[in-house]
Amino acid sequence: MFTDTHAHLDFDRFDGDRDEVIQAAYDAGVKRIVNIGADMESSRNSVNLAKKYDFIYAAVGVHPHDAKGISEDDYNELSKLAQNEKVVAIGEIGLDYYYDNSPRKEQQEAFKKQLKLARELNLPIVIHSRDAKEDTLAILEEHAKGLEGIIHCYAYDLATAKRLIDMGFYLAFGGVITFNNAKDLREVVKEIALDKILIETDAPYLTPAPHRGKRNESKFVIHVAEKIAEIKGIDVAEVAEKTTENAKDLLGI
Repeated sequence: MFTDTHAHLDFDRFDGDRDEVIQAAYDAGVKRIVNIGADMESSRNSVNLAKKYDFIYAAVGVHPHDAKGISEDDYNELSKLAQNEKVVAIGEIGLDYYYDNSPRKEQQEAFKKQLKLARELNLPIVIHSRDAKEDTLAILEEHAKGLEGIIHCYAYDLATAKRLIDMGFYLAFGGVITFNNAKDLREVVKEIALDKILIETDAPYLTPAPHRGKRNESKFVIHVAEKIAEIKGIDVAEVAEKTTENAKDLLGI
């Protein structure tokens, strides 16, 4: 049994065959999926999708790309959405200095406010951090003490991985670890304990080998598990079992 801890199955790239994609994942052994909010609309859609499928859960939050447009009414709505029984986390939230679609100060403010919301609601967090290591660490150290969560699509070095794990976070890996140029990231996977690892797809993005070039789907999370098993020299069943156990422990799913 596999658990995809990060997917965007509500996105319009699945509008033509969403039900079939979800059924294909379940039939392939992916028995739990967490659908992640990236803005207000996708947060609402994630909750609705989770209501429709017993084995899908939701996270609600505003991605740093959309931080510049978030209002107090939006924060209030997120709080209400997050109280749905199928919502298991606040996310994805964080910082993205690669695209800088929102001003960095506004990204930081939205990040802090959503960390506060997670604390108020006693929910874990799903963190997006791209080219923003130092500011992410600084904000987490100051504003996320006592919170648990996931570093989505982990992309930094081993020293940072250990620091985040010591802070109480799980590291989630997706299709990137199957890419030819991901040698350093595979070394991180090799060195950290399996009990701090989660698997994800980020569907429809970051499709793993051997399906690169195609739309990513939750069923492809199996290839991520296979790569982790190869890196660690263990059976893929052990990866599936332990990463699912980790997701259950953190998210209560």
